Amino acid sequence: MTDINFKYVDNSGLIGKEEYKARLERNLPSLDRALKGEEKYKDTLGWHNVSLWAGEEWLEKYEETALRVRKDADALVVIGIGGSNQAARAVYEALGRKNDVEIIWAGNTISPYSMNEVLKSLENKKSVYVDCIAKNFETLEPGIAFRVIRNFLDKRYGDSYSSRVIVTFTENTPSWNMAEKEGYTLLPFPSNIGGRYTALSPICLFPLAVAGFDIKAMVKGAKDMESRLKSDHSILNVALEYATMRTMLKEKGKSVELLSYFEPRFFRFAKWWKQLFGESEGKEDKGLLPMDTSYSEDLHSLGQFVQDGSPMLFETFLNVTERESTCPLPSDELEDGFKYLDGKDFWEINKAAFNATLAAHSRRFPCLVLEIPRFDEETYGALFYFFQMACYVSCNITGVNPFDQNGVEDYKKDMFKLLGK
Repeated sequence: MTDINFKYVDNSGLIGKEEYKARLERNLPSLDRALKGEEKYKDTLGWHNVSLWAGEEWLEKYEETALRVRKDADALVVIGIGGSNQAARAVYEALGRKNDVEIIWAGNTISPYSMNEVLKSLENKKSVYVDCIAKNFETLEPGIAFRVIRNFLDKRYGDSYSSRVIVTFTENTPSWNMAEKEGYTLLPFPSNIGGRYTALSPICLFPLAVAGFDIKAMVKGAKDMESRLKSDHSILNVALEYATMRTMLKEKGKSVELLSYFEPRFFRFAKWWKQLFGESEGKEDKGLLPMDTSYSEDLHSLGQFVQDGSPMLFETFLNVTERESTCPLPSDELEDGFKYLDGKDFWEINKAAFNATLAAHSRRFPCLVLEIPRFDEETYGALFYFFQMACYVSCNITGVNPFDQNGVEDYKKDMFKLLGK
């Protein structure tokens, strides 16, 4: 089992241990409702049981379709925005390519420069496939990107281009029917999962399978975390601990949560995390603003504000505990001022920076720490499930619906009007 542990370090005195314990006990009903899955949210809880969309039969289907693509392709264009690409991209960019199929990301921007860069990257590819992911295929960014890529495929491959198109759409919708008519390969976008909760479904698992990742290990990590969380209805439940502390800090006047990490490979994961909590909690004038900082780089820019600026924030650190790489600092006769580091490894130096930052920042505000063993598929599966459940618990405590996002639609009305829809 992937061992993800939570602790908080508070040398500021803002929240006492007894106050925290009392709040944990008060929040137990919020945990219980989330662990059981509430009837009122039944149409959006397809992620709650990992096996529903990542059971053996589904995994075989994803792998079978991925194998067909892998045998021929050297590039897969994944078209999607938000929850339709963040999770897969987080794993892909953190763990690195596993085979000769390059994933090229599209449909997540309206920038003409970015679209042209995608097309340039395809010029020297011998065999291009596309996976278009959209729950209702009404979102502008993937819609127009799919048209451009379809045009590219049609010009290069002619009438046979349709065999290179995989779509992940909601079944029995106009877009699904269109795809059937065109002869595209179809994978179902789970109708009972909102986009930001789809990390353990074909939206994420299929493109990762094409790229050679071990999606069974990823699902194992998620299932182990599901079992761990659902079997613990006590105040020691790690999802409850995290959700309780962050909501208490909101009550104490903190309005921003920084997801901070000393490993840059968490950059894309942080984007997934920001969407999950921002879109789930940010409603009814409630919620924390989720932001992230990549240390040690950001210590030389935002670090000043974090330490001495407006006291609006707290930090949640992602701390990887197992060394997977080594880079010893060589001795050098040059009098460069760094002799004191002779014989030390980058790992040691990085950990010293983490511990020093934790100590300094925790004197100003409580710091939350999630200890994560390593970078691999199993860990990412556990992380995805943990944060999804913790977000559900946190929203229950706050009193908002974790699964709607009505505010997202407001700008679209004005945009579509300007575009003449």
